Amino acid sequence: MSAPARDTRPAEPCAAATGERPSLERALGRWDLTAIGINQVIGGAIFLMPSQVAGLIGAWSLPAFVLAGFASLLVAWCFAEVSTRFVGTGGAYLYTRAAFGRFIAFEVGWMQWFTRVASHASVANGAALAVAYFVPWTAGATGRAVFITGVMLFLGWINVRGIRQSARVVNALTVAKLAPLALFVAFGLSWLWRAPLPPFPTVTVEQASTAALLLIFVFGGFDVVSVPAGETQDPRRHMPFAFTVTIAVVATVMTLCQAVCLVALPDLASSKTPLADTAVVVMGAAGAILVAIGAIVSMLGNNAGQVLTGSRMLFGVAENGDLPRWFGRIHPRHHTPDAAIWFTTVVALALALTGSFVALAAVSAVARLVTYVGACAATWRLRNPRFDGVVAPALWTAPGGPLVPALAIAVSLFILAVASHQQLLAGAAALAAGAVLFFVGSGLES
Repeated sequence: MSAPARDTRPAEPCAAATGERPSLERALGRWDLTAIGINQVIGGAIFLMPSQVAGLIGAWSLPAFVLAGFASLLVAWCFAEVSTRFVGTGGAYLYTRAAFGRFIAFEVGWMQWFTRVASHASVANGAALAVAYFVPWTAGATGRAVFITGVMLFLGWINVRGIRQSARVVNALTVAKLAPLALFVAFGLSWLWRAPLPPFPTVTVEQASTAALLLIFVFGGFDVVSVPAGETQDPRRHMPFAFTVTIAVVATVMTLCQAVCLVALPDLASSKTPLADTAVVVMGAAGAILVAIGAIVSMLGNNAGQVLTGSRMLFGVAENGDLPRWFGRIHPRHHTPDAAIWFTTVVALALALTGSFVALAAVSAVARLVTYVGACAATWRLRNPRFDGVVAPALWTAPGGPLVPALAIAVSLFILAVASHQQLLAGAAALAAGAVLFFVGSGLES
């Protein structure tokens, strides 16, 4: 697989000089999209989750990671297929709008953006805690606030400066986050041959369902790959590649990391920093430092992707008239959705500094359900001949006819089945807030 040629056309003249409305720049290639996907899935959870899953299901966590990767691939293939019908910005919002109308689409877009912003705030706080190991002054309230503010505003500024600059930052941080994980696995491979897996314990239904929900969330985030389609060189052809390779890379990395942890760290379930503790065993003290640095880079990369994709979600909804026109503003010189970028950045910063993101974490279960079911159902519905001529034909179709969308929807509904009462209530409240916003906005329009 070779990377596509970069766009070498001369820069467009300033929109103010030509009198034309500025447009987004199509600069992203298939590997840029793949880096965005990997960045959003591999954040801070991979450094903590091995012990949490092992604590629930022990050695069964290894096949569980494989199954979770396959389940995620089913959902990703639905996104991949339906995304080949569209060239605009918005991702799942666009697909559900074409298939089910404005209201359902608005709820999908709202929930997807809402959780992106909360996740952005959460990961920024995690990065501050990780940095404090090397720079102690960031552990205090003032130092933490300065670090978080500086990182978020810098990433917002980079995003405004241009999609190419944003893509370069995301690509560099993706490589930088994968490198220490690759070294961790490489050093740990010798343990896989000489040390047996721990015994497979008896697992209750509750333990298995809780572990499955955790794993679905570990693999979450790939749904944002198609959001910046309006800034992609050939979105209808690049999306299936990006979705498939994202899941393949993430599943391989996560499964191998879990395998190394299981065989090299006897008390894995009790470890609070499983990758770092395992790195000490397989690589020595330097390994723990390498993993700690990798965790910081991973979270910063995740934050960079959150700004890029979260802002484009807002822009896509506004571009289609379901949010005030201001959110759809495009910078006349940089050709980026600057208003959406700064609004997303400021909201995430406020949540990060006040700690409000903690209370919003429970919403993510229902938000993921809404996004996944919306896109998977749209995949199925838009195959109906009645949409011929309404949306473009799919350039790639998920194998198995209706089987993949059906299984993907089942995977999505599983989230609902095992979500806690608190998660369901929080999700319902967020959906209700989105409905109020939609109908208030519709009333103002009329």
